[in-house]
Amino acid sequence: MSALLAPDLVARAHEAVRPAVRGTVGELLGLQVTVTGLRAAVGDLLEIEHQPPVLAEVVASNRRGLVCLPLGSLPGVSPGALVRPCGGPLTIGVGDALRGRVLDGLGRPVDGGPSLAALPRVSVEHPAPAALSRPRISRQVGLGVRALDSLVPCGRGQRIGIMAGSGVGKSSLLSMVARGTDAEISVIALVGERGREVREFIENDLGPEGLARSVVVVATSDAPPVERVRSAFVATRIAEWFRDDGRDVVLMMDSLTRVAMAQREIGLSAGEPPATRGYPPSSFTLLPRLLERAGTSSTGSITGLYTVLVEGDDLQDPVGDTARSILDGHVVLSRRLATAGHFPAIDVLESISRVTNAVTDPTQQRDARLVRRLLAAHRDVKELVEIGAYVPGTDGDADVALALMPQIEEFLQQPMDDHDDLSDTWHRLSRLVTP
Repeated sequence: MSALLAPDLVARAHEAVRPAVRGTVGELLGLQVTVTGLRAAVGDLLEIEHQPPVLAEVVASNRRGLVCLPLGSLPGVSPGALVRPCGGPLTIGVGDALRGRVLDGLGRPVDGGPSLAALPRVSVEHPAPAALSRPRISRQVGLGVRALDSLVPCGRGQRIGIMAGSGVGKSSLLSMVARGTDAEISVIALVGERGREVREFIENDLGPEGLARSVVVVATSDAPPVERVRSAFVATRIAEWFRDDGRDVVLMMDSLTRVAMAQREIGLSAGEPPATRGYPPSSFTLLPRLLERAGTSSTGSITGLYTVLVEGDDLQDPVGDTARSILDGHVVLSRRLATAGHFPAIDVLESISRVTNAVTDPTQQRDARLVRRLLAAHRDVKELVEIGAYVPGTDGDADVALALMPQIEEFLQQPMDDHDDLSDTWHRLSRLVTP
């Protein structure tokens, strides 16, 4: 008889008569909850019956039961509370309706807009494209920032890190890119941000124009560590859906360091031993698993821009060092330039793109190399000039650099609301270096 019924009706009937399985909270210790009486895989969601219900994610298991970390607040939850399985890992809604929306770290809308319940749902976990299935990066993506587009050119599908200490202008640079890029869609993940700054970023930095072509995923600093980590994967999964739909996407994440720090909290709570500067091994295995999901595919591309908050402006910070080894280039923001009012505070000589030769032509490469050479020559003689010890004619490159430095600095500086397309940027650079 069941063979004559629609498969979905049979599945729902089986679900309706399946006995309800419930576990219980056995122990509450720090950030972790031990659940007994249930079988579940690592990554599965459980729901603790409480008012309101509290979601928890399975992160490990031991002899006492499942070790879970909550995705909400635990006050009022006590041992013995009933727990039910949610049937699998976290899923989110995806589709074009996400444009212009602001979501929390679990993919739920927080902007008061229409419900997204009708969207098709997908698992947050998704395999990265196979290495040999990725098309080579061959086209430049315009970011709208002259210093980046000309001297640190970014290809469609490239992953690049923005390295800086706190307060140097990482978020402002991302907002410029969101408004000025020629990619069709921007997906922005704000991980561990101050709650006060989220609305400022959306309304002031991003603005209506930038928000209309963006999806923003927010997990503030007071969110549980699991939600902060999950927000990075939620944003990546949304970007993957647009890429699989044939779009060119820019994925911006601020910041990768806070994702690693949230994973540190999870790992230590699950019993992992601390390693480099207190980070457990899972913090470093998480980074390639996240970063490798961006890039090119046979249908579209995800260009990844990841900010890295380096401690004390130390670029050898363990998270920064690991990120640089995985990413396809890095941009260094200089506190010295920022305090001098130079915006964006990009230290061109310390920044590098590993796909420059693949996305630019020989003439563009020559012009960019000449500007870099002049900046290096100026850096070498700057102190001598300031004390009056430099003798004109000693170094030809230095003489040219000193003469052109006002024009070079004007080219490298750019107001936040100023956006240049790629052709204009390369034309201006050519005029700058042509005698």
